[in-house]
Amino acid sequence: MLSKPIFALLLSSTAAVNAASLLQVRQGASTDSCPGYTVSNPKSDKSSFTADLTLAGTPCNAYGPDIKNLKLEVTYETATRIHVKLTDAKNKRYEVPEEVFDRPAPSKFDSKKADIKFGYTKSPFSFTITRASTGEVLFDSSAAPLVYEPQYLRLKTKVPSQANIYGLGEHTNNFRLDPSNTTRTFWNRDAYGVAPGTNLYGTHPIYFEHRTTGTHGVFLLNSNGMDVKLTDGALEYNAIGGIFDFYFLAGPSPVEVAKQYASLVGKPAEMPYWAFGFHQCRYGYRDFVEVSQVITKYSAAGIPLETMWTDIDYMKSRWTFTNDPDYFPTNRMQEIVNYLHNHNQQYILMIDPAVAYQPNKNYGAYDRGTADDIWMKNPDGTPFLGVVWPGVTVFPDWFHPKAPAYWAEEVERFFDPKTGINVDGIWIDMNEAANFCEYPCPNPQQAAIDRNMPPPRPRDPPAKDTPIFTKRQNTNSTIDVLNPPYAIGNVLPNLSSNTAAVNIIHKNGLIEYDTHNLYGTMMSSITRDAMLQRRPTQRTLIITRSTFAGAGSKVGKWLGDNLSTWDHYRNSIAGILGFASLYQVPMVGADVCGFGGNTTETLCARWTTLGAFYPFYRNHNGDTSISQEFYLWESVTQAAKNAISIRYRLLDYIYTHFHRASGDGTPILNPLWFKYPNDPNTYPIDLQFLFGDSILVSPVTAENSTSVDIYLPKDIFYEFSTFTPVQGSGSKITLSNIAFTDIPLHIRGGAVIPLRAESGMTTKDLRSKDFHLVVAPGSDGQATGSLYIDDGISLKQKATTEITFTYAKSELKAKGKVGYNPEKVKISKVSFLGVNQQPKGVSVGGGKYKGHKYDASRKVVDVEVEIGLSGSLGGFSVKLK
Repeated sequence: MLSKPIFALLLSSTAAVNAASLLQVRQGASTDSCPGYTVSNPKSDKSSFTADLTLAGTPCNAYGPDIKNLKLEVTYETATRIHVKLTDAKNKRYEVPEEVFDRPAPSKFDSKKADIKFGYTKSPFSFTITRASTGEVLFDSSAAPLVYEPQYLRLKTKVPSQANIYGLGEHTNNFRLDPSNTTRTFWNRDAYGVAPGTNLYGTHPIYFEHRTTGTHGVFLLNSNGMDVKLTDGALEYNAIGGIFDFYFLAGPSPVEVAKQYASLVGKPAEMPYWAFGFHQCRYGYRDFVEVSQVITKYSAAGIPLETMWTDIDYMKSRWTFTNDPDYFPTNRMQEIVNYLHNHNQQYILMIDPAVAYQPNKNYGAYDRGTADDIWMKNPDGTPFLGVVWPGVTVFPDWFHPKAPAYWAEEVERFFDPKTGINVDGIWIDMNEAANFCEYPCPNPQQAAIDRNMPPPRPRDPPAKDTPIFTKRQNTNSTIDVLNPPYAIGNVLPNLSSNTAAVNIIHKNGLIEYDTHNLYGTMMSSITRDAMLQRRPTQRTLIITRSTFAGAGSKVGKWLGDNLSTWDHYRNSIAGILGFASLYQVPMVGADVCGFGGNTTETLCARWTTLGAFYPFYRNHNGDTSISQEFYLWESVTQAAKNAISIRYRLLDYIYTHFHRASGDGTPILNPLWFKYPNDPNTYPIDLQFLFGDSILVSPVTAENSTSVDIYLPKDIFYEFSTFTPVQGSGSKITLSNIAFTDIPLHIRGGAVIPLRAESGMTTKDLRSKDFHLVVAPGSDGQATGSLYIDDGISLKQKATTEITFTYAKSELKAKGKVGYNPEKVKISKVSFLGVNQQPKGVSVGGGKYKGHKYDASRKVVDVEVEIGLSGSLGGFSVKLK
């Protein structure tokens, strides 16, 4: 979250700089003429290979002295994963700490049985990864000599011309990266406006490359600043520290690559059922009265609101772990929370990492942190001071051994159900870490005054008795960390610009230069642990801004400070696909209707329907923008009702997908090419996607248009609203007369979709609704589906329901075990799609048959039934005769 005035100040120093020039190196060093390395002393066994690498000629010293001796380690860890590690043979270099990135347990696999193979050339050294079944080369580092220097590492691989490469986030580029001219820079920053082609909030150095012969993945475990440059025929890594620590994933399908990556970085955390409901927030709710009014207005408009959020407005002078006693007094905030909980709704507040620098002011969070000495330090040992919303601030050092306990105690104290604000989840912002004081920040106190931090309140507080709810590591001294010789494409002028200074030394001796990109994900993980200490038996929802590889195993993510524009509406699709299908952070969404600037009624209506198919669905905008709650426009109100009704009816379908993802990493969202990998027309598509495996979402994407051209692969689909079959032919079709309150949806053939028979005003209400099974046969006349039900909140489930549905030869069957169904819901309806003629009859096993109807125009048979969900589902059958 970055306010417009501050954004303007930050841009003033860079506005005149062409974005492309920022991606150029500071000096014209020629790395292609570097000598590379020669292999000696190779050793191997059935699952590993090691060798020494020696500089092969005169050092090029492109950005520092070439390191003369390297160590190569190759391990076949599984049938589908090879680990390749290149390190300095004599001197220890920084590697991503185990405490931040929990690597898989050591394992070895027989290389002769592996799906991919490692090979190498002796001099100059290069290596390949090939697919065992075909001999196809997937990675080939012979494209340029290996360069390995103290502050510069370069490795370049050949890729096919016009390669289909996805990932390397976080970014707002197209989902399929431009294969001719893309530079992806990894240096987490506060990125208001999320401009395409720039470094944003998170670091995920994983890419999927797809070919008609299969898909593979390449992950570089390195947290240092980095450029990855993609040109036609080549992909090049340029890192300013760390080591080359590669993991190669065999696939061969895109979904298999996703699952293999999840096994490496951590499978997604399961989320509470309520987290999939609709969330409302904005920066700029002025006081507790306004928050309560939003809650009641949603109720009055008949729009389901699951969770209410409040931004930093609630804080006293923007101090973390405080609430303003006049604008957001504790007793009135407790009243809001109790009201929400009594209506089966939830409440979430934001916290920031920066703690106000307030010595001798009786500010507990600062005083206790100072007593524990847990702040990040300058090289001279003094606390590093920055400027954030409270004014002058200090920043927790997440590597300090006392920092997790300090943070957990602050969370426990402030959110205590009896004495504080009993939140159900936490929202984390500014954790790159963001810093408004321009580097080198010689006088943070004056900088805070110049930026008017903390910002003044725009109006007087309400009366405290106003009625509400009346009817809601040490570094080598020769290393220049402040100005490294190779300049990555950071859009800001210095690595320390608007963040913590990179020469900060952490408590454990590591330097911020190496660990900068880990700060946000460490805060997220520690905050999640703190919430679990508050409620040890329950899942929680933590939504963060800054992430690193593996973050999804702990938290969810929102795409940051987007703008209320049609471009941002469109590119949000590529954003959510990146996190949900590639980076294993599936609980992801963009700010619906946009955060910065003013939305329009038509944009907000369209975005409201699209947002219903983000895993994380929240309306949120800035304090200088117009209000954009859904109930403010008639069309947006109707769009919200329509979209939330569909989302909620599908909630168990996507919850089932999320449960599967937490077990094996199967994506909950799919780009079309994941399901149609042999159809090249799908490779660049990023304005359509699959919600789960089987719901094709094709939003209208042109401003003020009521039509859209969508691509349908050669497959059978069914319109979601009518269940009418549509035969795809591998071409585009035009959909017309699409109201601003609607979004085009299709069911992909081959699926059994478990819908709730009707929606509800809360997710708790929804759980009492019966099920309506929709059988959408594929071209082969068959369909499958599944349903998972649990209590929606417990970390360890005492009982669950898991059902698999199969349809073949005109008969729907089910098998599984029903262990959880306290609401006594049942299956009340089964719809068979694509039925070409009136059935002679219907037989029902395991329950009651209550009649059926055939609609010849839609080719649908609706069967009314009463089939209880209990036991082993023995005898469950619905058959068309």
